[in-house]
Amino acid sequence: MQNSLEILLQQLQDAELGGFDAQKDYAPPYRSLLTQEEILAKNPKYAAVNILLYPKNGEWHFPLIHRTHNENDRHSGQISLPGGKKDDTDADFAETAIRETWEEIGVTTSQIKIVRELSPIYIPPSNFFVYAFLSYSESWPDFNHQQTEVQEILEVPLSVIRDLPKPPLTMELPRTNGYKVPYFDFQNHKIWGATSMILSELNELLKNV
Repeated sequence: MQNSLEILLQQLQDAELGGFDAQKDYAPPYRSLLTQEEILAKNPKYAAVNILLYPKNGEWHFPLIHRTHNENDRHSGQISLPGGKKDDTDADFAETAIRETWEEIGVTTSQIKIVRELSPIYIPPSNFFVYAFLSYSESWPDFNHQQTEVQEILEVPLSVIRDLPKPPLTMELPRTNGYKVPYFDFQNHKIWGATSMILSELNELLKNV
């Protein structure tokens, strides 16, 4: 798969990012587009997440995590990308994404190679400004999840994102105050919110690949 990997990575690097226009199909209806200045005025916390591509059974996959239930975590129990809050010791957001991937799902930092940064996304409920990265591993990782934070690892074929439903399905959740939010389903798990918005931008990138 080496040649196909090199071609895929180059195409993904060269593709133009769609930003909020690519994310908005999966944005909750109450999510407004804020300028960089408006976001920074809220004194947000900073985090990074990672879409880690890897080969499995002749097809590219990436991991999502089912977060454990934690009353102190606003995203408790949700499906998300590996990632977390930026530490003061992190040199940059890419290092945050790599470190959190190692801590949460056990992929060693030497295995993770950054391809590019995607568009950042602001999450109003938790006041996090999240930087998203696309990376890859040349081999199928030996996952070892951090049980205090991760309940389950979902291995998602990249074809699922290529075929992401648009317009998406919608559902009402207790925490969405009666609003129906967009989502997609994978193995009876509903993926919505910032995670689905980030993957919606990846869907747009893949249209050029």
